[in-house]
Amino acid sequence: MALAFVTGASRGLGYEVAKALKARGDEVIGISRDSQRAEAASSELGVAFELMDCQQIDQVRSVSGELLSKYGTPEILVLAHGVMSEKMAKTLRTNDQEWARVLDINLNSVFTLVNSIAAPMAEARNGRVIIFSACLGRMSGPGNAGGLAPYRISKAGVNALVRNLAHETNHGARGFLVDAICPNHSRTDMGGVDAPRSAAEGAATAIWLATRSFNPGDQTGLLWEDQEVVPW
Repeated sequence: MALAFVTGASRGLGYEVAKALKARGDEVIGISRDSQRAEAASSELGVAFELMDCQQIDQVRSVSGELLSKYGTPEILVLAHGVMSEKMAKTLRTNDQEWARVLDINLNSVFTLVNSIAAPMAEARNGRVIIFSACLGRMSGPGNAGGLAPYRISKAGVNALVRNLAHETNHGARGFLVDAICPNHSRTDMGGVDAPRSAAEGAATAIWLATRSFNPGDQTGLLWEDQEVVPW
């Protein structure tokens, strides 16, 4: 049984990850901004929840410390929170408030959580960090630029953070893995009801990364989609 912290666990992709890890027998601590959603998800999943607003970076830092003090160092950290930017948020049209909102939630809070919680995981040489990114954050390939600037750039930052951290921690050789995933267009509050994939399908690769066997020669520090590496 592993201890797992899952952000965004009261709905959508994070909910599906928390559900699967709980069913596996792991001790799951869900993290959510919404107290009502957290209460409902806690009852449905049978897991404890803690509240955190990922737009408030000082709060992210303090709650991260409280989580470690209260529950100990996790073996699994899944960061499934995130927001979409406004549709017209092109680089020359985005205002300071929208830029800061998206970057704080999608990238700065991710750094703070990794910096706070993943540090003791790496020190223990027993940790897996999975961060929900997006194929819109790629630097190459189709559809990688144009519009949604804060969102695209925040996810490109996540992909770069994952790559850099994997290099710093010797690409899994020390027992610490870090990966990003593209859930593709899934039926969540962000993806909408007409998205082609269910939330469970969108979360499947994150669950696989959190629970896979890792052997010499296996890869980490990458962007994954459907258990395959996506060049970014």
